[in-house]
Amino acid sequence: MTARAEHPLQREKLEQLPAILREVGIECWLVWVRETIQMPDPVLPIVLGADLVWPSALLFTPSGERTAIVGRFDAEAMPTDLYKRIIPYDEGIGDVLRSELDRIDPGTIGINESASDVAADGLTAGMKSRLLEILAPTPYGDRVVSAERLVGHLRGRKSPIEQARIRDAVRITEGIFDELDEFLAVGQTEIEIQRFAHRRMVELGVGFAWQAAGNPAVDAGPDKPFGHGVPSDNRTKPGHLLHFDFGVQYSGYSSDLQRMYFFGSPDRIPEEVQHAFETVRDAIQLAADFLRPGVRGKEVDAVARGHVIDCGYPPFAHALGHQVGRFAHDGGTLLGPPWERYGESPNGLVEAGNVFTLELHVPTANYGQVSLEEDVLVTETGCEFLSHPQRALRCIAA
Repeated sequence: MTARAEHPLQREKLEQLPAILREVGIECWLVWVRETIQMPDPVLPIVLGADLVWPSALLFTPSGERTAIVGRFDAEAMPTDLYKRIIPYDEGIGDVLRSELDRIDPGTIGINESASDVAADGLTAGMKSRLLEILAPTPYGDRVVSAERLVGHLRGRKSPIEQARIRDAVRITEGIFDELDEFLAVGQTEIEIQRFAHRRMVELGVGFAWQAAGNPAVDAGPDKPFGHGVPSDNRTKPGHLLHFDFGVQYSGYSSDLQRMYFFGSPDRIPEEVQHAFETVRDAIQLAADFLRPGVRGKEVDAVARGHVIDCGYPPFAHALGHQVGRFAHDGGTLLGPPWERYGESPNGLVEAGNVFTLELHVPTANYGQVSLEEDVLVTETGCEFLSHPQRALRCIAA
């Protein structure tokens, strides 16, 4: 990266930032990092788009000021289209950071720590300790607060470039699903099916939305633990289901979709399977009809969860949906139940620009799990499906 480089995505995100800072009442946001190629902060790609080596402080204020205090050798590569104030140092950052905070004199300083949101928890314990040591001679240590809400808004309100990249990732993923219709056959192993997807990803030049070993997750038939497991030598068989959980990363942004296949003709689908499929499909549509800015994540989850229970199935043991962005699980508000493991995330408000998955599964007695997942964009008045929702089982000749 050179100082002359253009960074349109980061510029879009940084232009969102002053209003968010005012909204959450943070007078200075401090992104405090070092050796980020080894210990990255999840916010760094959207506020800088590069790595930093020496201890570094990126400071942002509600007035739109952006200051980078970085080691001298990092300073030479800082993007001047994003940061007009770049302050290099040699021996230590402490004096410079204290001086800048004196100049700004913020009443609150947001740092990236969170008990509920991993995407807002990029500050390590060691770096926080070091920061508080630097601030000890000043009043600023007592003004440090969590930037969780700030990060959630900034990551969650997808800019036009972010939305376009997610749409592209979804399009590519759906294209590979369409190719699977021609590739799939009775007698294939889960491993063979996963390798087909991996080969197409290489040919299309896309990466993994999550770790390669379990992406895609391929579950053939009923005798397979369901979840994030690694594909096995299980083979497809006539009358069996195939579940496929798959996401790619394109230009730094992700998709996350699930599809269901049946090996046999549409008129041979067992009633038990058809009922399960329709329950999942309709629960997703009901949640999408309810999803809109201003509702809480747990309220959206309750709509789908209630439908599943009304249809005679046990409640699914996971959240209905998570945000999608740079990662398949992108932090912020969660469409989930108010369980301990989710912390405060289900209590968050849905916002325009959020991209969520809508996903759930129900069991069958004899055919395994039936599960679907779609990606949706929250609009000003509701939501838009970015994927083409699966309305019927995809049937493969057996």
